[in-house]
Amino acid sequence: MFTQAFCTAPQCSPSRASLLTGRMPHRHGLIGLTHRGFRLTDGVPLLPALLAAAGYDTHLFGFQHEAPDAKELGYQHVHHAEGGHSCLRVTPLVLDFLAHAPQPFLAMVGFAETHRQFPETDAPIEDVKVPPFLPDASEIRRDVAGLNEAVRRVDSSVGEILDALQQHGLADNTLFLYTTDHGIAFPGAKATLFDPGIEIALLARGPSERSIGFQPPSCPQDASAALRGGKVINALVSNADLAPTILELCGVPIPPEMDGTSLLPLARGEVERVHECVFVEQTYHAAYDPMRGVRTERFKYIRSFAQRPWWLPPNVDNGYTKDWYRQHQPEVFQTPRRSELLYDLARDPLERQNVVDNTDYFAALTELRDVLERWMQETHDPLLHGDVLPPTGAKVTPSKVWGPEENVTTDYDPRTDKWP
Repeated sequence: MFTQAFCTAPQCSPSRASLLTGRMPHRHGLIGLTHRGFRLTDGVPLLPALLAAAGYDTHLFGFQHEAPDAKELGYQHVHHAEGGHSCLRVTPLVLDFLAHAPQPFLAMVGFAETHRQFPETDAPIEDVKVPPFLPDASEIRRDVAGLNEAVRRVDSSVGEILDALQQHGLADNTLFLYTTDHGIAFPGAKATLFDPGIEIALLARGPSERSIGFQPPSCPQDASAALRGGKVINALVSNADLAPTILELCGVPIPPEMDGTSLLPLARGEVERVHECVFVEQTYHAAYDPMRGVRTERFKYIRSFAQRPWWLPPNVDNGYTKDWYRQHQPEVFQTPRRSELLYDLARDPLERQNVVDNTDYFAALTELRDVLERWMQETHDPLLHGDVLPPTGAKVTPSKVWGPEENVTTDYDPRTDKWP
């Protein structure tokens, strides 16, 4: 279990693409949402394609959000569930596959439960615990109750898949990874660089034996056992690390252009950390809100590259919680966001006190400001040269509207979309 795992971007397509490419979004090119017309850069090596070329049978079940056609990503077999991508519909397909799974295989299973609308539930809202970054109000409890129901469904499905691996004799030569692509779809989380937006689940269960499918001699002898045994790893990791980790474990060469690094030395206990910090970013979600950030074990530094409110309304999913804020705390959608934010996470884990102007933190601010700028330069971040234009014909929501689907345009120019 990785307790400090983070995504590269607090949104679906860019983060999922980082998992498949081992790159940051501005390096793999998918800086917005696929269904709105944003695309991966041609020629970027992708995990499913690399494994397919190495002899793995590659399968996609359910949800993907990285390309218009899943076969562009290297999936040789795409399994569609009738009626959508809920775990209730996708899981039976996975269970049928595991009963006759070819060796070796990659199975990517995508559930839609992280997305709104959440299922309605009759659970008493008095028993619902609200995340600490949100107010404890009845409307928000009702919202969280729907999320909890979705989590219960996914948890049950994951259990069924693990049971099937055991039942069909696959548990001892299969790496099972469970992760999420970004934080929960609530105000102050998804589509922000605050921790509730970038923290992800990451659990790994490796085989007890040495073999994963066919194991080339180049694979470290104890690699497969590194991800088994009830370890809790508190080091900073990124979902860009997953592709190089899987490739190393399968004995497939890791493309040198990957930004992530293999987690196997960490899992084997050879090192205490693989990163001094992790980088996070957002460019386009529904609306344009370009931000870059760096997180260490103690500090978070965020830089905004456009004038925007604290939370940008079209980038916050509609729901009970958003409506509650509009009625009771509308200032979160109106107050200008500072261009620089610095948080001391040891003293302020909820990121409430921006200490940019506190002279006690001048050294930390200077260091992280330099770290971020140097990283942007080294990775040729287009934001260094001004506003980033969307691809031709991409759908973008203006910054001044309330909902993600209001006034969507295919002729967007960020240089004219000024707020307020």
